[in-house]
Amino acid sequence: MHWTQYIIPVILSTFTGWVTTWLAIKLLFHPRKPVNILGLKLQGIFPKNQPLIAQKLGQVVSRELLSFAEIEEKVTNTDNLKKLKPEIEKHVDIFLRERLKEAFPMLSMFIGEKTINQLKAAFLMELESLFPVLMKSYMNKLEADLDLEKIVTEKVAGFSSDKLEDILNQITKKEFKFLELVGAVFGFLIGLLQVLIQIASS
Repeated sequence: MHWTQYIIPVILSTFTGWVTTWLAIKLLFHPRKPVNILGLKLQGIFPKNQPLIAQKLGQVVSRELLSFAEIEEKVTNTDNLKKLKPEIEKHVDIFLRERLKEAFPMLSMFIGEKTINQLKAAFLMELESLFPVLMKSYMNKLEADLDLEKIVTEKVAGFSSDKLEDILNQITKKEFKFLELVGAVFGFLIGLLQVLIQIASS
């Protein structure tokens, strides 16, 4: 037997393994729209299931990744008020020392440094108890007005298939190439096995 009778099946098998894997990757995104082939409707996995993917992603984002309960917990945390306190105190100080006296000039006769400090301290103390209540109320209204699941679902459902393919290719380009290589290696091994069986049986 000539050596080409052994090498050609190995090459063909390797090529077939690579092409099969390459085709499987392409079928993730193509064809974009349904195509009838011999009575069978063919469409890329992502384009075909994009509405379902969008719905599931919307549910995951709204319930697991970005739940209002977690946002509310962070927003109403007293540490946030401590971070804002210097800025709030600065504005309160300006209001008591300048704006209030500009609006009511006669008050400048009665409001001294001691009174300003007392008013400022009282306001900041009241704000400490009021801040979590206000933020919780705001978050409840925001949750009622803002449907995160609907927003994410609509955004993903309206996402361009071209853009989605481009993003995934950028992220998984090396992995896709590796899968193609794996397909070629498996094809090579299958072809080699066939040749060995052929040699053993001859």
